[in-house]
Amino acid sequence: MVLTDNWGRPLLNLRVAVTQRCNLRCAYCHREGEEKRDLDTAEEMTVDEIVRIVRIAVELDISRVKLTGGEPLMRKDIGEIVKKIAAVQGLADLSMTTNGTVLASIANELHANGLKRVNINLPTLNAEVYNKLTGGRVENVLEGAKASVAAGFCPVKLNMVLLNDVNGDAVPEMIDFARQTGAVLQLIELDPMNVDKEYYCLTHRSLDEYENQLRQKASKIETRRFMHNRRIYHLPDVTVEIVHPIENTDFCMHCTRLRVTSDGKLKPCLMRNDNLVNVLESMRQGAGDEELKQLFLRANQVREPYNKSA
Repeated sequence: MVLTDNWGRPLLNLRVAVTQRCNLRCAYCHREGEEKRDLDTAEEMTVDEIVRIVRIAVELDISRVKLTGGEPLMRKDIGEIVKKIAAVQGLADLSMTTNGTVLASIANELHANGLKRVNINLPTLNAEVYNKLTGGRVENVLEGAKASVAAGFCPVKLNMVLLNDVNGDAVPEMIDFARQTGAVLQLIELDPMNVDKEYYCLTHRSLDEYENQLRQKASKIETRRFMHNRRIYHLPDVTVEIVHPIENTDFCMHCTRLRVTSDGKLKPCLMRNDNLVNVLESMRQGAGDEELKQLFLRANQVREPYNKSA
């Protein structure tokens, strides 16, 4: 039976941050809402600890899992993590969000190990702009995106965070690239979580104008009820999703997620760190499965919309 919180929202998705480490330096990264820690001493869960947490979640009918970071591909054991999670009985979906910079070399292995879908962060196709934003090489990401499609991931989604005076005019070419590659484009509005306030004020750009344009061109429009009510615009030969930020009631009232931080805490809300439930500590103190399930139930009980409807 699917868990629901006190607001009637089902708990369907688990996002597991397997590391805080990353090989890029994107100023707009919200780090899954985690507080920044010293990476030299930061705790990380072992493969078996991650898999056990996922297994407990799946036994509670939380059957869709996404691996995040940091950059999950920074872990040398990521292939093993994927393979063991994919073997959990009852798991419905296993996906990953990645910056894609080293994806080309491991895409086939990850797909063979049971990963079904990937989201690749790609703010621009312009090499100079990409390097300025992230410190990386966009060519590596483009190779990763193409390799992911070729490996059989379905869908491959390109996450494009819109930034004022940076990449706002690049949406048409990104739509073309998604079309040519066989990927889905996600246009993402900048979220203020873990972002410098001045940077946010300078670069935040509303998605309304793009959504109006897509609405006029779309042959079909869907609303993903269990994904924050986000809208999907099906153009004749490419699909574009619109992801509005968390500071709106529609986003929060349709949230179906629970997060696991990279140091093993259950995190009921992206925007809060004052209601975490430390599942890793209990595991390392010898807690049984039933005790761990109670921790999940506790985390679900304190889930509430950060922005509530009137």
